[in-house]
Amino acid sequence: MAVFLSCLLVALPLRCAGQTNLRSPEDIQVYVVNTNFTLSWNYTGNDTDVTFSAEYRWFEDNERNGTEWKGLLGCQNVTCTECDFSSAITEYYEMYHVRVRAERREEVSPWSSTFEMIPYFIAQIGPPGIVLQSVNGVIKIKVSPPEENQVRKMWITPLDFKYNVVLWENSSNSEFRSQSVFPTDTIDDLAPDTTYCLKVQATLPLERQEGLFSPIHCIKTTRKVNDLLCATNLRILALNMEFHLHWTNQYKQHVSYNVQYLIGYLKKLHDDYSVKWLNVHGCENITDTQCNFSSIITTTSGSYYLRVQALNEYNRSCLSNEVKVDPLITNEIGPPGIKLDISNALLHIQISPPGGSESEVMRDHYDLSYRVLYWTNSSNNEEEIKVKEIKQTIGSISDLTPSTLYCVKVQAFSEAYNKSSHFSKEECIKTPGDKILPLVILATFVIALIAVFLVAVPLGFALYQAYSKIKYVFFPSCQPPLNIEGFGGQLFSSPYLLTAEEPIENCSIIETIITEEANQIAVKDYKHSKQRSRDSGNYSNDDNTSGSKVSEEMLEKEIV
Repeated sequence: MAVFLSCLLVALPLRCAGQTNLRSPEDIQVYVVNTNFTLSWNYTGNDTDVTFSAEYRWFEDNERNGTEWKGLLGCQNVTCTECDFSSAITEYYEMYHVRVRAERREEVSPWSSTFEMIPYFIAQIGPPGIVLQSVNGVIKIKVSPPEENQVRKMWITPLDFKYNVVLWENSSNSEFRSQSVFPTDTIDDLAPDTTYCLKVQATLPLERQEGLFSPIHCIKTTRKVNDLLCATNLRILALNMEFHLHWTNQYKQHVSYNVQYLIGYLKKLHDDYSVKWLNVHGCENITDTQCNFSSIITTTSGSYYLRVQALNEYNRSCLSNEVKVDPLITNEIGPPGIKLDISNALLHIQISPPGGSESEVMRDHYDLSYRVLYWTNSSNNEEEIKVKEIKQTIGSISDLTPSTLYCVKVQAFSEAYNKSSHFSKEECIKTPGDKILPLVILATFVIALIAVFLVAVPLGFALYQAYSKIKYVFFPSCQPPLNIEGFGGQLFSSPYLLTAEEPIENCSIIETIITEEANQIAVKDYKHSKQRSRDSGNYSNDDNTSGSKVSEEMLEKEIV
């Protein structure tokens, strides 16, 4: 029995130390602001005199197997439900595991669930520091980054910070006004002798992180002194990357101006940039109220700030308000140039980019497109205007109507910058006549010519034959033979026509040997032939070598 009691007494402390009476902490959370780490949890037990301790381990390069569990510095034997362990975390891009348990003397609870974290991804941006100054009706503000003067930093690039100011009048019916500011900036458009309150927030736009607001600061504005020497109403006119600054002169006496500029990125620095303003070349000690400052625009990716320094004859100066220039945003796109040409039933449009073909900024940075409007210029006012959008500087229009006047105008636009130019000057060109009509006329002429040929040849041949027949019948070219010629000087007459007798040439035939018998026969034949010739008419001899007829008298003489 004594032995049993002694074992029971020994077992009781062990049972108490066996995690049976204390409950585990719940809802483990880690809050990170900049490099400040806070661990918090909930404890639902009714136990008193309970303390809490935490452990952690980390995974180098996010390896699967982490280091051994270690006590979390700053979170050992704490009596409240949160602790600061900022000094224990040195790597902000590694994976950490954290757990907590409750303790009371020698009793311990089971470990809580493990909280996993990569510090950088759960960290919040802390509030920035601010300093305010009221000067000449405006508030000058100087903002310091959230981790200024800290050795260890969660945000290693403070230049990436942007700052938002929320401003309101310190009254019951005030409206909140929000605007972006640089680390060193001026807040204007304020009412004089009015108390304003403000708070500032740092953000990282690229990472979509918004920080905590700074504590509220309040300051009263002063009255603004209106100095007539200062240039006012600064405005920028920019077209096709040609930049001009204009301002208004209120000073009635002699005044000269210096136009100054500041490269935009200098304002993002937390240094004093007041001594880094430079004069614009060609705009120094001028009396005009305008200045061409295109020469300072050496890059389109940044921004510039301009101001005008006015100096009177007593060498007193006054600085105007600043005006910001974002080259690609401030600049306006001018109208393009166009040339028209027609060939192969197409209307060709050649476009000259705004600023000329040598303007690489206009062509490349704006990624220009072109909106082409074209229509037929006729007396019909209801002609439809057609629209065509192209990316190239050469376009064409098809389906043209012959002998029609077409008019074209073009507009350049940039979708990336939501900008568009005015339309170009209207250009017109007339399409040539229909080529089918000349072909039809030519074909008709050829067909008519062939038809005429086919009709004229047979007709001509028929007329020629008729003419030959008539000529042969009425105007024979040959003479009748001698044996049918008449005697006694009587002429032949045509049996077909009642015309005058034609004269008959007198010819002679010399016979060397003629017998008496032949003479008698010849006389008889002649007389008989003469008698017949009077009835038959005259005939001509076809043989040109004979060339004549024998008259009756000559023949009788020869016979005698």
